[in-house]
Amino acid sequence: MSDYHLNEGVAVITLDHPPVNALALALRTRLGAALHAALRDVSVRAIVLAGAGRGFCGGGDITEFDLPAVCQEPTPATLFSLIENSPKPVVAALHGMALGGGLELALACHARVAEARTQVGLPEVHLGLVPGAGGTQRLPRLVGFELALNLIVQGRTQPAQSLRDSGLFDRLTDGSPVEAAVEVAMALAGELAVPNAADGMLRRTGALTPRLANAQAFFAFARATVQSRFRGLPAPVACVDCVEKAATLPFHEGLAFEHDCFTRLRGTAEFAGLRHAFLAERRAADIRGLPDGIKPRPVKTVAVIGAGTMGGGIAMSLANAGLAVTLIEREQEALDRGLAIIRQTCESALRKGRLTAEEAAGRLDLIKGCVGYDPVRQADLVIEAVFEDLEVKRQVFEQIDAVARAGTVLATNTSMLDLDRIAGFTRRPQDVLGLHFFSPAHVMKLLEVVRGAATAPDVLATAIALARRIGKTSVVSGVCEGFIGNRILQPYLYQAGRLLDEGALPHQVDQAIERWGMAMGPFRVSDLAGNDLGAGIRAQVMANRPELAFSGSFDAVVAMGRFGQKSGRGWYDYSASQRGPQPSMEVNAAVVAESGRLGLRRRTIADEEIIDRLLLALVNEGAKVLGDGIAQRASDIDVVYTAGYGFPRWRGGPMFAADRRGLADILGTMRRFAEAAPDPQDASFWQPAPLLRRLADRGRSFGTFVDSHLESEPS
Repeated sequence: MSDYHLNEGVAVITLDHPPVNALALALRTRLGAALHAALRDVSVRAIVLAGAGRGFCGGGDITEFDLPAVCQEPTPATLFSLIENSPKPVVAALHGMALGGGLELALACHARVAEARTQVGLPEVHLGLVPGAGGTQRLPRLVGFELALNLIVQGRTQPAQSLRDSGLFDRLTDGSPVEAAVEVAMALAGELAVPNAADGMLRRTGALTPRLANAQAFFAFARATVQSRFRGLPAPVACVDCVEKAATLPFHEGLAFEHDCFTRLRGTAEFAGLRHAFLAERRAADIRGLPDGIKPRPVKTVAVIGAGTMGGGIAMSLANAGLAVTLIEREQEALDRGLAIIRQTCESALRKGRLTAEEAAGRLDLIKGCVGYDPVRQADLVIEAVFEDLEVKRQVFEQIDAVARAGTVLATNTSMLDLDRIAGFTRRPQDVLGLHFFSPAHVMKLLEVVRGAATAPDVLATAIALARRIGKTSVVSGVCEGFIGNRILQPYLYQAGRLLDEGALPHQVDQAIERWGMAMGPFRVSDLAGNDLGAGIRAQVMANRPELAFSGSFDAVVAMGRFGQKSGRGWYDYSASQRGPQPSMEVNAAVVAESGRLGLRRRTIADEEIIDRLLLALVNEGAKVLGDGIAQRASDIDVVYTAGYGFPRWRGGPMFAADRRGLADILGTMRRFAEAAPDPQDASFWQPAPLLRRLADRGRSFGTFVDSHLESEPS
């Protein structure tokens, strides 16, 4: 758990608790014992704290946050007070990462040395918390209030070298941070050894005097800005409150206020949802059925077929991670157009300061273009990103299969089509899988990895490793129409349309679900994606699932040429002179006309009903996806929706939200919707998924469900 050795009078204590040296109770206990031993040992003149393995310390152990261990001694606060008040110099040697409680540990030391690429930050706000071990009180004393507040409220993680002149670090190094920290520690010990040297020569962070002119105005502005940006979430505002106490209260009182905030927030629904989302993303990487020790195939060069919006975005995602990419098109004009958009995107990022000129040039150098399939011969991975048509896919995969060398991974970006049929277009179905990127591919974090019936284990492992390399959150899906995300989305859109038929208007539906927390309502999303593209998907869905006979309002909007944002007209009107989408009188009239055509008497629909019908449509279809074995676990569905579909992360995901509400209550609500439905088709829509009914009847939750192919459920 911790390693202790002496280096010329300096005790080097190494945190060793894989994978990220989280401050679990076991590690805290060992660290406390090592610190006390070093303080008692008269031969020890100074102490260096370092981390083993991947980094210094990744922070608190989130799995203990709802267990008694989180409050058991020695707590982080106890350890950090011991360090800060040590009569012997304590220096932190940082590498890899120093995040959350790991950075707070470093802040309590008398000096900090970091390898320049070390990632540092206080990301607790992303869990619905404030830093709980002195971060809001110590960081402002070192770097000033404006920078500290930005780092804490935004939860940013950044390299140490970007904070070179902030006052956070005493030394940055490109070499060994432990060696440099030992030098700093010996120098501090030497200063203390000077006759008549005062103990106060040690720079104790908590003893520093914070200075901020016009503190009242500064924090009033900061609080108003945060309240507006974070839409009522408690943690960001609490971060402002805590940092304000660093300016207005003695250090020990500020620590007490911070601890109280941390404890209060740990009991909120927001923390529960964010904690679930955090753990769910890590759980998604545990792929059932992969043999132990399976190794991914090497991927150094990639060919992307299709230079349109998706192909270009995929190419940028790969180049951003240092992979060489060749974009392939049938015609030079289409290729030139795709490469031009990539250049414009990089230039825009350069102007906005998101890339340096060197970074932009390096990424553009990694992306080449070619007309024809010759580059496929040398590619380790080929990703098809052409038009969503099975016949077009067949032609592409037959050509890829003819020229790609043995062992090349072949991937399709299809969002709806049958992966196993696509794999059957080749003589190597074991090498084929789905890589469903989300648009814009270089921005969106989600990557659905679709495992076909014949997909080889090392091909699946290759996709997971690639996702990690390019910074994507990956979820493995089985094969069905729409996989996890788009399959579940269709009933949601169906209900959105039926709400229009029964009496709602598009802006009312969107506003209700957005106030609940969704990033965008269904009709704003449709405008963004393109209503003409949605028409093709609906036709395909209804051909296979006739029970989802979508509202005629969808087709009416397309028939009016209202294709969405790209045409300036969709469910909403868009104008450069007006900020945001504006409700359309033309669309509203068409919605009312569709109700008349169906013989429905329009009624007032409350926001609560809108929210319930949309969300329970997601939950019920999610239960079918889970019961069918398309998703490995309920939390994988939650990851898909929080990472790719704008579901509020602080609510954890649709399946987690359902568990929090209670499956019995959900069944009761669905029963009421069925009884009030205007026709038999709508009533049958609310037939519960078998898994949902089974779990509810047994008082269980989605979170306790194991893959239906593996589970032996109690009677």
